[in-house]
Amino acid sequence: MKKIINQPDNYIKEMLEGIYIAHKDDLTCVDGDLQVLVSKHKKEGKVGIVTGGGSGHLPLFLGYVGKGMIDGCAVGDVFQSPSVDQAIALTRDADQGAGVLYIYGNYNGDIFTFRPAADEVEMEDDIETAEVLGADDVASAGPSAPGEKSTRRGVAGIFFVYKCAGAAADKMLSLEEVKRVADKANNNVRTMGVALTPCTVPRVGKPSFEIEDDEMEIGMGIHGEPGIRRGKLEPADQIVDEMLEKIVADLPYKKGDEVAVLVNGLGATPLDEQYIVTRRINQVLEEKGISVYKYYVGEYATAIEMAGFSISLLKLDDELKEYIDHPVDTPFFKQV
Repeated sequence: MKKIINQPDNYIKEMLEGIYIAHKDDLTCVDGDLQVLVSKHKKEGKVGIVTGGGSGHLPLFLGYVGKGMIDGCAVGDVFQSPSVDQAIALTRDADQGAGVLYIYGNYNGDIFTFRPAADEVEMEDDIETAEVLGADDVASAGPSAPGEKSTRRGVAGIFFVYKCAGAAADKMLSLEEVKRVADKANNNVRTMGVALTPCTVPRVGKPSFEIEDDEMEIGMGIHGEPGIRRGKLEPADQIVDEMLEKIVADLPYKKGDEVAVLVNGLGATPLDEQYIVTRRINQVLEEKGISVYKYYVGEYATAIEMAGFSISLLKLDDELKEYIDHPVDTPFFKQV
């Protein structure tokens, strides 16, 4: 294991200490717990939006805490969920009198953290809560039937859910309306990724899986969960074509649709390569008659140092375009 760290057991503590130092004007923690990270910029009467999950995915999750997006994040160890007590403290801090919306990925550990926290604050503090579970990874399971719980994983597409819900809350919409907007974004975003290399959790000290130098895995998850196909590494255009075909067919997206596109590096993919991918995405969507309203390219949801990328498409209407365009000012993402 080659990493620029001290002791593996101090990885999260020292990472968070560095973040608070670098962003001292914008971020703080609750009651001295570094793993309950919140924005310093309160807005009385606004719906609070909080999230949480394991570390190792920067800028997801805590990187989107700030003006116009979310209000706080419960930070777990690498690929591990935060505690219920941390989620409770986070919720109490985020409540500004209008209730709190939880937005987090569809993973059992996080569900078992946030749902008991919601029960506690509703009973003890009379804080109204609601939740939206990111479940955008089309490779992880088939689509759920109407009314059925999705079993899909939440991956990079949750960025769009934060973006739209955060804008709605910033416009002082009610908890019911902010949840409606978050659900709308969540229901219209689809993602698929490809991995070229494994990643190494510091406490473990060895790669999370093995893959040959000349191989790739289509559909792999951001913790190294199995994908849908492993094979020889192909040219960028072929990889994009296969991924986009599955993404577009799933909603489905169709001719005349307008979308926002997220090209997301998984931690070790150069921007040069991400823009080669972007070029091909644009060609394919043009051929399909799908117009792109906005591109986001870069690191948005990583898997420590995994090489690879994901593609997310968000189907837009006039309402969602308004929220996509809304200004954001967070330490890790800004939009004017």
